[in-house]
Amino acid sequence: MNPLKIPNRAARHLWLAAHGLDAPTAGRPDPAAMVRELGFVQLDSIQVVSRAHHHILWSRNRNYREPMLDRMMARREVFEHFTHDASVLPMEFLPMWQRQFRRKREMVRRSAWYGGFDPALLDEVKRRIADEGPLSTRHFDTKVEGKREMWVRPPHKKALDYLWYSGELATCHRDGFTKVYDLAERVFPEGLRRADVSDREQLDWLCRAALERLGFATTGEVRKFWEAAEVAEVADWAERDAAWWVPVEVESADGTWTKALAAPDIEARLEAVRPPGGGLRILNPFDPAIRDRVRLKRLFGFDYTVEMFVPAAKRQWGYYVFPLLEGDRFVGRLEAKADRARGVLDVTRLWQEPGVRDSAARMARLEAELARLARFAGVAEVRLHWRQ
Repeated sequence: MNPLKIPNRAARHLWLAAHGLDAPTAGRPDPAAMVRELGFVQLDSIQVVSRAHHHILWSRNRNYREPMLDRMMARREVFEHFTHDASVLPMEFLPMWQRQFRRKREMVRRSAWYGGFDPALLDEVKRRIADEGPLSTRHFDTKVEGKREMWVRPPHKKALDYLWYSGELATCHRDGFTKVYDLAERVFPEGLRRADVSDREQLDWLCRAALERLGFATTGEVRKFWEAAEVAEVADWAERDAAWWVPVEVESADGTWTKALAAPDIEARLEAVRPPGGGLRILNPFDPAIRDRVRLKRLFGFDYTVEMFVPAAKRQWGYYVFPLLEGDRFVGRLEAKADRARGVLDVTRLWQEPGVRDSAARMARLEAELARLARFAGVAEVRLHWRQ
């Protein structure tokens, strides 16, 4: 079979549609549906304007507000675990996540960073939570021994992490951004927790579910989606399930072509997809649409790097820089910070991509989006310092 050719513009439209970034957002938000369609939403503690998980959902529906995710957790509509990073996932995915609990347990067990575990401490942590109810790291008082370095954690925190990665503990809610742990059997619904799904069935589901959300992808991109399988496992799946996926070639922004796999309904998607509206969106640095920087550059020609952990003197852009998506192309990036005490969204710098014209209409769209972002962050004023 000759591979189906997907021109670059169609590929961009498919990618944005798959991420809910192709049309204006309105109406009553359904955060559970948004998480299900995306597959997961990354959690992050950094709050420059709004934390990443809230900003990601707001980008799909401007009526989303931060307490909605907390209510989803309380209703057990989602659970927290590790994809490529800490994330929330639909609770209905739990049966397909059992092998990931085992994978992460073994990874943490082997990690030199964690430095081994005291079985007695693990038992003590679980016993206290069983007897006292949900606890956070604040309820324990073991201390770091030896040199105190940035990433060194006290023994109780390592024990909590290990039990959480392994699925023995689960996040029952958060106090601010502090994780509160309970026994998994008191958080996860019994039927989902005890579902008997073979490892191969879980792997096949993970690969298919990834490709359905990606639309088209290399096997490396399928693996990278959840970060819940090994390279060889995904390669084996692609060979075993070759009758399910469709071979395609995807045009890059630079005119080159990449061989890839596509979801079985790719032709129907191509027929149905429409160019996104011309509105401008301020995306979060951890938005799933831009998480894979290699794919982002290949499809959109947009070279984006997160520089939070880069020393200030070596940053090309800034600490927390937001990409600007207009229609089906990235037109720039900006640096902004919400000062809730002053009630101000300070926009310190704006960079436009090469070839992007500084038109009055584009600036008006940007200022309108900044006003919406300010309202979401709970501040009343936007100050454009790059114009001062």
